[in-house]
Amino acid sequence: MIYIIDNHPGPDSPRLGAMTLHPSPESVPRARRWFRKFIAPYNPACSVDDCVLMISELITNAIVYGRSDDPWHVRVAWYREGDSLRVEVHNPGYPANVQLRRPDANDAHGRGLLLVDAIADSWHSGPSRFGGTVVSFTVADAWPT
Repeated sequence: MIYIIDNHPGPDSPRLGAMTLHPSPESVPRARRWFRKFIAPYNPACSVDDCVLMISELITNAIVYGRSDDPWHVRVAWYREGDSLRVEVHNPGYPANVQLRRPDANDAHGRGLLLVDAIADSWHSGPSRFGGTVVSFTVADAWPT
């Protein structure tokens, strides 16, 4: 199940949309579909496909590495900041566990943040305001002025 927190643009809010997802593999394709649907009215000039790929990687990492003794969710939100798009993915994992890896060619996993690092103009990880971890990325010139 998916819960849309806010998908209506507000004149005073830079948040363009948000969703809360169960920490299950089915949430990854669901997030891709919902992000595409709710970003479309804003007509971003950046590659939505690239953003969807990065969101998929970060949600997958959030599901795999999120840890809590209580029921929990993955939170995703996207914002317009000037001409940039910023996407945040929150989970109850530990911020220190977020690491950019350089996997060997034979490694089956470990490329998620490497892809984000290669595609996004910048990315950040740290403590989430909800507790746990937030990993975000920014795409510059998403709405050229």
